[in-house]
Amino acid sequence: MSERVKIVERTEIPDGLKIIFGLPDVGLVGTIAASHLISKLNLKEIAYLRSDLLPPVIMLEKGLPRSPIRMFGNEDLLVLNSEIAIPSASIYLIIENLVNWVSNKKVEIVFTLGGLPIPNRHEIEKPKVFGAASSEDLLKLLNEKGIQAIQRGFLVGPQALILSFCAERDIPAVALLAESFYNYPDPEASSMVIQALNRIIDMEIDVSELIEKGEEVRLAMRDMMRRTQAELARMKKSHEYDIPGYYIK
Repeated sequence: MSERVKIVERTEIPDGLKIIFGLPDVGLVGTIAASHLISKLNLKEIAYLRSDLLPPVIMLEKGLPRSPIRMFGNEDLLVLNSEIAIPSASIYLIIENLVNWVSNKKVEIVFTLGGLPIPNRHEIEKPKVFGAASSEDLLKLLNEKGIQAIQRGFLVGPQALILSFCAERDIPAVALLAESFYNYPDPEASSMVIQALNRIIDMEIDVSELIEKGEEVRLAMRDMMRRTQAELARMKKSHEYDIPGYYIK
């Protein structure tokens, strides 16, 4: 692991767990989903990321300093959540080091949650979830769970790097991506991603609160979405629009 990126474990983390990445991206789908999972599963903070590649920002909780990129978990599952947009200039090195850490921990499987920006999202009441994976076997698993694989198109940003690095290192990895707004927080898309995750790893996370409090979530995430959008523009995230119908089978 680079000296510029360090995972600080607050408690010993055993090998062989599942891990879910919820990093800021279009619609903040992964971030919202990860926060919901942490809340509903009552996960405790067990590690955090420290790096001089990040802006000099801390979270304050009850007056105490906390890293904006933290890992929460229990005896079976880890959820990594970021409350800041990762700078585009640093994202490659940060994601590479996170995946190296995952590899050293012999993680059972990696899930990265996010959105697929579509121009007509406002016309869709129930967003679809599509998938991509690091191996043919995992694509078959997605198919068995009723999740259609993306057949052709660009993937840009943290999900792209996580999937690519995991495939290079033979780490089982799945990307679950819901149709979403590009520049508005999308809790409905997050709820669909969680429901897809429920089917894959036999969880029963209730998502009704995300739907009922959708407007409240959108307002709370408004500033983060604005900052994330600036970084997405630098990553050329709009390239995901370049092949119309890219997720059509």
